[in-house]
Amino acid sequence: MSAAEGGDVKHSERLYVPWWGWPLPLLGGGLLAAEIDMGYPGLRGWLPYVVLIPAVIALMVSLGRSRVRVTGGAEPELWLRDAHLPLKFVGDVDVIDKEAKRKALGRDADPAAFVLHRGWVGPVVRVWLTDPDDPTPYWLFSTRHPEKVAALLRHPASKS
Repeated sequence: MSAAEGGDVKHSERLYVPWWGWPLPLLGGGLLAAEIDMGYPGLRGWLPYVVLIPAVIALMVSLGRSRVRVTGGAEPELWLRDAHLPLKFVGDVDVIDKEAKRKALGRDADPAAFVLHRGWVGPVVRVWLTDPDDPTPYWLFSTRHPEKVAALLRHPASKS
Protein backbone atom coordinates (compact mmCIF):
# COMPACT_ATOMS: atom_id res chain seq x y z
CA MET A 1 0.00 0.00 0.00
CA SER A 2 1.34 3.44 -0.86
CA ALA A 3 1.46 6.36 1.53
CA ALA A 4 -1.27 8.06 -0.49
CA GLU A 5 -3.71 5.32 0.49
CA GLY A 6 -3.72 6.16 4.19
CA GLY A 7 -2.66 4.33 7.29
CA ASP A 8 -3.23 0.82 8.55
CA VAL A 9 -5.87 -1.28 6.84
CA LYS A 10 -8.94 -1.98 8.99
CA HIS A 11 -10.76 -3.98 6.32
CA SER A 12 -9.84 -5.14 2.83
CA GLU A 13 -11.64 -7.47 0.47
CA ARG A 14 -11.45 -8.27 -3.20
CA LEU A 15 -14.77 -8.70 -5.03
CA TYR A 16 -13.54 -11.61 -7.14
CA VAL A 17 -15.82 -13.55 -9.47
CA PRO A 18 -16.71 -16.87 -7.78
CA TRP A 19 -15.97 -20.20 -9.46
CA TRP A 20 -19.55 -20.60 -10.69
CA GLY A 21 -19.25 -17.38 -12.70
CA TRP A 22 -16.45 -18.71 -14.90
CA PRO A 23 -17.87 -21.72 -16.86
CA LEU A 24 -20.49 -19.86 -18.92
CA PRO A 25 -18.14 -17.14 -20.28
CA LEU A 26 -15.46 -19.74 -20.99
CA LEU A 27 -18.02 -21.91 -22.78
CA GLY A 28 -19.19 -18.89 -24.78
CA GLY A 29 -15.63 -18.04 -25.80
CA GLY A 30 -14.97 -21.66 -26.74
CA LEU A 31 -18.17 -21.90 -28.80
CA LEU A 32 -17.40 -18.65 -30.61
CA ALA A 33 -13.90 -19.91 -31.36
CA ALA A 34 -15.38 -23.20 -32.63
CA GLU A 35 -17.74 -21.30 -34.94
CA ILE A 36 -14.83 -19.39 -36.44
CA ASP A 37 -12.77 -22.60 -36.62
CA MET A 38 -15.48 -24.27 -38.72
CA GLY A 39 -15.31 -21.46 -41.26
CA TYR A 40 -11.53 -21.40 -41.48
CA PRO A 41 -10.12 -24.94 -41.27
CA GLY A 42 -6.45 -25.68 -40.93
CA LEU A 43 -3.83 -23.86 -38.95
CA ARG A 44 -5.58 -20.47 -39.02
CA GLY A 45 -8.64 -22.12 -37.47
CA TRP A 46 -6.79 -22.38 -34.15
CA LEU A 47 -6.18 -18.64 -33.96
CA PRO A 48 -9.62 -17.88 -32.41
CA TYR A 49 -8.90 -20.29 -29.55
CA VAL A 50 -5.55 -18.65 -28.92
CA VAL A 51 -7.17 -15.20 -28.87
CA LEU A 52 -10.65 -15.70 -27.39
CA ILE A 53 -9.98 -18.02 -24.45
CA PRO A 54 -7.22 -15.79 -22.96
CA ALA A 55 -9.43 -12.74 -23.66
CA VAL A 56 -12.28 -14.28 -21.67
CA ILE A 57 -9.90 -15.16 -18.83
CA ALA A 58 -8.53 -11.60 -18.82
CA LEU A 59 -12.07 -10.20 -18.74
CA MET A 60 -13.07 -12.40 -15.79
CA VAL A 61 -9.92 -11.51 -13.86
CA SER A 62 -10.47 -7.79 -14.51
CA LEU A 63 -14.06 -8.03 -13.28
CA GLY A 64 -12.77 -9.47 -10.02
CA ARG A 65 -10.12 -6.82 -9.39
CA SER A 66 -12.45 -4.48 -7.52
CA ARG A 67 -11.30 -3.95 -3.96
CA VAL A 68 -13.13 -2.49 -0.96
CA ARG A 69 -10.80 -1.15 1.72
CA VAL A 70 -11.18 0.89 4.91
CA THR A 71 -8.00 2.42 6.26
CA GLY A 72 -7.28 3.88 9.67
CA GLY A 73 -4.59 6.22 10.84
CA ALA A 74 -4.72 9.99 11.20
CA GLU A 75 -7.19 10.38 8.32
CA PRO A 76 -9.23 7.20 7.83
CA GLU A 77 -10.60 6.63 4.34
CA LEU A 78 -12.88 4.35 2.38
CA TRP A 79 -11.28 3.08 -0.84
CA LEU A 80 -13.28 1.57 -3.71
CA ARG A 81 -10.91 0.66 -6.51
CA ASP A 82 -9.08 3.97 -7.13
CA ALA A 83 -11.74 6.24 -5.60
CA HIS A 84 -11.36 7.25 -1.98
CA LEU A 85 -13.55 9.01 0.53
CA PRO A 86 -12.24 10.54 3.77
CA LEU A 87 -14.40 9.20 6.60
CA LYS A 88 -14.89 12.72 7.98
CA PHE A 89 -17.45 13.17 5.15
CA VAL A 90 -19.44 10.03 5.99
CA GLY A 91 -22.99 10.62 7.21
CA ASP A 92 -25.52 7.83 7.62
CA VAL A 93 -24.52 4.31 6.64
CA ASP A 94 -27.19 1.84 5.48
CA VAL A 95 -26.77 -1.89 4.99
CA ILE A 96 -29.01 -3.05 2.14
CA ASP A 97 -29.70 -6.76 1.84
CA LYS A 98 -30.04 -8.77 -1.36
CA GLU A 99 -33.81 -8.34 -1.55
CA ALA A 100 -33.78 -4.53 -1.19
CA LYS A 101 -30.78 -4.12 -3.49
CA ARG A 102 -32.91 -4.13 -6.66
CA LYS A 103 -34.94 -1.20 -5.39
CA ALA A 104 -31.83 0.72 -4.25
CA LEU A 105 -30.18 0.23 -7.65
CA GLY A 106 -33.41 0.79 -9.59
CA ARG A 107 -36.17 3.28 -9.05
CA ASP A 108 -34.81 4.63 -5.75
CA ALA A 109 -31.34 5.30 -7.18
CA ASP A 110 -29.93 8.77 -7.68
CA PRO A 111 -28.16 9.19 -11.05
CA ALA A 112 -25.46 11.29 -9.39
CA ALA A 113 -24.52 8.53 -6.92
CA PHE A 114 -21.19 6.72 -7.03
CA VAL A 115 -21.88 3.00 -7.55
CA LEU A 116 -19.56 0.00 -7.44
CA HIS A 117 -21.92 -2.93 -7.94
CA ARG A 118 -20.96 -6.53 -8.50
CA GLY A 119 -23.96 -8.76 -9.19
CA TRP A 120 -22.35 -11.85 -7.71
CA VAL A 121 -22.00 -10.16 -4.30
CA GLY A 122 -25.30 -10.10 -2.40
CA PRO A 123 -25.50 -7.14 -0.02
CA VAL A 124 -24.57 -3.51 -0.63
CA VAL A 125 -23.72 -0.61 1.68
CA ARG A 126 -24.94 2.93 1.09
CA VAL A 127 -22.87 5.76 2.56
CA TRP A 128 -24.51 9.19 2.61
CA LEU A 129 -22.02 12.04 2.15
CA THR A 130 -21.87 15.22 4.23
CA ASP A 131 -19.38 17.09 2.03
CA PRO A 132 -21.13 20.27 0.81
CA ASP A 133 -18.69 20.64 -2.11
CA ASP A 134 -19.38 17.14 -3.47
CA PRO A 135 -22.41 16.79 -5.78
CA THR A 136 -22.49 13.03 -5.13
CA PRO A 137 -25.29 12.30 -2.64
CA TYR A 138 -24.06 8.84 -1.63
CA TRP A 139 -21.77 5.93 -2.43
CA LEU A 140 -23.37 2.54 -3.00
CA PHE A 141 -21.05 -0.46 -3.16
CA SER A 142 -21.05 -4.23 -2.93
CA THR A 143 -19.33 -5.99 -0.06
CA ARG A 144 -19.36 -9.50 1.34
CA HIS A 145 -19.05 -8.17 4.92
CA PRO A 146 -21.59 -5.32 5.10
CA GLU A 147 -22.01 -5.21 8.89
CA LYS A 148 -18.26 -5.02 9.52
CA VAL A 149 -17.75 -2.32 6.86
CA ALA A 150 -20.74 -0.32 8.13
CA ALA A 151 -19.42 -0.46 11.71
CA LEU A 152 -15.99 0.73 10.59
CA LEU A 153 -17.54 3.60 8.64
CA ARG A 154 -19.83 4.65 11.50
CA HIS A 155 -17.09 4.56 14.17
CA PRO A 156 -13.68 4.73 12.47
CA ALA A 157 -11.69 5.79 15.55
CA SER A 158 -13.06 3.16 17.94
CA LYS A 159 -12.12 0.18 15.72
CA SER A 160 -8.59 -1.15 15.82
